[in-house]
Amino acid sequence: MVAHVGWFGLGATAMLLLSGPAAAQTMPAATMPLDPDRSLDPKVPLDPSAPLDPNAPLASLPDIGVAWPDLGADAGATTATQATDGAAETRYGWRIDGLDSAATPLLRQRFDDLSTLNANDGRDANAAQLDRRAREDADLLQTLLRGEGYYDARVTTRVEPGPKPLVVLQAEAGTLYRFNGVTLGGIAATEGKATTLRDAFGVKTQDAVNADAIVAGEARLKTRIGQEGFPFADVGEPQIVVDHATKTATLDLAVAPGAERRFGQVVALPGNRVFDAHHVQEIARFTPGETYDASSLDDLRRALIQTSLVSAVTLKPVEGTTPGTVDIGVKLEPAPPRTIAGEVGYGTGEGARAELSWTHRNLFPPEGAVTVRGVAGTREQLGSLVFRRNNFEGRDRVLTAQVAAAHVQRDAYEAKTFSLSATLERQTTIFFQKAWTWSLGGELVTSDERDVIAATGAPRRRTFYIAAAPTSLNYDGTDDLLDPTRGFRLGGRISPEFSLQGAAFGYVRTQVDGSAYQPLKRGLVLAERVRLGSILGASRDSIAPSRRFYAGGGASVRGYGYQAIGPRDVNNDPIGGRSLAEFSIEARVKTFGNFGIVPFLDGGTIYTSALPRLSDFQYGAGVGVRYYSNFGPIRLDVGTPLNPQPGDSRVAVYVSLGQAF
Repeated sequence: MVAHVGWFGLGATAMLLLSGPAAAQTMPAATMPLDPDRSLDPKVPLDPSAPLDPNAPLASLPDIGVAWPDLGADAGATTATQATDGAAETRYGWRIDGLDSAATPLLRQRFDDLSTLNANDGRDANAAQLDRRAREDADLLQTLLRGEGYYDARVTTRVEPGPKPLVVLQAEAGTLYRFNGVTLGGIAATEGKATTLRDAFGVKTQDAVNADAIVAGEARLKTRIGQEGFPFADVGEPQIVVDHATKTATLDLAVAPGAERRFGQVVALPGNRVFDAHHVQEIARFTPGETYDASSLDDLRRALIQTSLVSAVTLKPVEGTTPGTVDIGVKLEPAPPRTIAGEVGYGTGEGARAELSWTHRNLFPPEGAVTVRGVAGTREQLGSLVFRRNNFEGRDRVLTAQVAAAHVQRDAYEAKTFSLSATLERQTTIFFQKAWTWSLGGELVTSDERDVIAATGAPRRRTFYIAAAPTSLNYDGTDDLLDPTRGFRLGGRISPEFSLQGAAFGYVRTQVDGSAYQPLKRGLVLAERVRLGSILGASRDSIAPSRRFYAGGGASVRGYGYQAIGPRDVNNDPIGGRSLAEFSIEARVKTFGNFGIVPFLDGGTIYTSALPRLSDFQYGAGVGVRYYSNFGPIRLDVGTPLNPQPGDSRVAVYVSLGQAF
């Protein structure tokens, strides 16, 4: 028979446990008193009546083939030291061995995010803490490997001693399990769309049994089946059966698509408090009769939030009133509708300026906003009342009507103006950047203006009555509205105008703008801009000074004052012209963090002729700083004129939101 031996040590003591026939003893039938003075030597007969001697030596233990531990002084010191070290805390290192190809970047990232060893790396720990952390991370790693499809994965732990103990997780990934069957029950009821839905799910036979792939496939399937016209589809939970004998698995996913539907009407749900169903239908990109597409509801939800009048949106498909259709139930919770805004600034040539406005964004529902705006400045005063209707008869169509009275004083002229204007436009926004935008407008202006006769410098005052019909069309093929890095923009504006001042006459103002953006390398974008303008049909002197072309300033040729470029009168004040030409080129370099620098070169001029001659440019150069915030770049540009005219300042500073162009 085999003897089972177990050791239990504490300090310098030991206990030997024997079991089995080799250790069997026959106990005496009766209990006899022991002599404490009696020797325990088995060769000396035991006198039951003699007392035991506590100082008598122990007899030698029998040899059982197992070496006894050395319990001398040195051994006892070593054991005590080990006990003390077990309670001591020290820093440690850790690593994983044996993963090889099983260690995907995602698995390593998840382990680092969830690992107890990693979370406490750099902190002191004792032996018990290291053991617990190692076991927790071993369980974690095994779970992550199973999620990757390694169902036989095993992870063991050990600690390599030293001044800085090293915890090692030894992984054995084993065989990667694969699917030998994937079934999507019920998608046959979608008729011709079954293949599309299988492709959307993506998981197929011979793929690894990967939990992430299954979850992602389930999400794609739910999204795609809604996009294919099935608003009431029900996708069940994946059922996976693993066969450890064959290292394979089967996947069953039940799909109940329901009937394919077409869009019906938008209907209000109980508790709807902002827009009625008709206006929500105006904002929606879908129309009744189109095949149902769940992504259209996501788009509508974003558009409703963008109005800034809605704090919460509920959109859900409900049974349509017409067979084969699905109505869209809507419930909207209101957001605060009023806004007060203000700004203070200073511009070269524009002076100090303060603006304050109050807006009620839904004073005339739906989305009928009224804004009262006032400007007080050293060279400009303005008061205006603006009505604005967003999403007018369609998404992002804006109807604007304005009445304004203004007094503007520039180096070129002084104007007291009263105007009525209206515009219908299709806008682009940072939420829904559009390739094509347009505007149609009308304007009635009466303006009392003072300037000088160019030849003599004698002051004069004239009153102009002007009717205009400005129209614009723009294309935007860039990748970002406020900070483009690639693509180009092209826009044109034409404004036929009829003027009455002494005699009636007409003319046409036209302007073309283009810009392009090329990424040269990471963090470096080259940007270029050109602008051409022309006024046909009237002489410069007959056109109201406020309607002429001017150049110079932060949105024109940097380095020069506002409207400071071009022909001047005998008082060295600009007089404007009938045509203009401008260009800009700049390198947008991201340096560190959210900051960047932008060296630039601008050029441009104003001509008295109707067509620009592309000569006699005024040039400005400088450098800007950009801070790239979450809502767009904030720019600070400092420029200087390279060939200034008399009276031009040597330095000009510009601050604004967004790039210069």
